[in-house]
Amino acid sequence: MMENERADGAGGRLYAYRVRGAGRSGVVLWIGGRGDEADRVLALGEAGRHRVPVFVTGRQARMFAGRRGWRLAASEVGTLELARVERWLADPLRRRVPAGVVLETWNFFEDLARGLGEGRRLPRQGAVHNGAYEKLFAGECEDWTPDERCAVRELLTAGVELWESAS
Repeated sequence: MMENERADGAGGRLYAYRVRGAGRSGVVLWIGGRGDEADRVLALGEAGRHRVPVFVTGRQARMFAGRRGWRLAASEVGTLELARVERWLADPLRRRVPAGVVLETWNFFEDLARGLGEGRRLPRQGAVHNGAYEKLFAGECEDWTPDERCAVRELLTAGVELWESAS
């Protein structure tokens, strides 16, 4: 198998990525898409179901990859502070939107859903999501409409549930 090649044969650079959630934390392997290919979290098929291998440490993730002939593209482990988003979701009226981490979380949940083949577990995204995402990307979350704010909370809540059930 070539460096950074996944078990399913599609290429892409492989990274260890720590997700620190309020309920669940761990290190996953994230695959950066090549060309038009979308990014995704590594998931393995078992008994007709996909599961995400979750590790306690970056070293364990590297060893897992190494046993399969894969090499990580970077030695450092990126980190997603999911707990900050979970705190915001628990009290969205009193807490400010942590824009950078919400954007990172939204992208992570889409990559997680792609890896698991579980895109249907996230809300179907339309114009309201696109508008919210564009404002989020520009750091203008305070300008979200009520519908955009609701759509973001719905998507992130579904993503947290997906993450909690991903293994």
